[in-house]
Amino acid sequence: MVRLSDLPEMSRQFLIDFDCPVMDGRPWTGGPSLSERRVAIVTTAGLQRREDPPFHLGAAGYRVIPGDTVGGDLVMTHASINFDRSGFQEDVNVAFPIDRLRELAADGTIGSAGDYHYAFMGVTHPEQLAPAAEKVAGLLKDDGVDSVLLVGV
Repeated sequence: MVRLSDLPEMSRQFLIDFDCPVMDGRPWTGGPSLSERRVAIVTTAGLQRREDPPFHLGAAGYRVIPGDTVGGDLVMTHASINFDRSGFQEDVNVAFPIDRLRELAADGTIGSAGDYHYAFMGVTHPEQLAPAAEKVAGLLKDDGVDSVLLVGV
């Protein structure tokens, strides 16, 4: 992780001045044991399947990634110029740990993996993402997902 002191002045000041919203609600709830949970991935790495439209700066939408998607079918169109893509290029699991999730489901550590996973572009302000996040929450619920692996990138 980069230190603020290592960033260019403009990027450093942007982060220092960034107004983080307060989210109301209860962030943690109970649930079944891990071995009974259905888990999906939500990433902010700006990923999509090759045939999906790319993310653009300020994008407040999301992309659906079917559970049977292979890593080679994903591309990263994260709009931040400060974003290092080299880890993702070597191993998709850095930003979208689908292979690890499948392994956890196969060995019984988790109950199952969701049929669908979701990607946002994290450089977008959280308040702009709220409507899409609410929509994705409903889609996750419809898929029977009771736990989400949030991969903030």
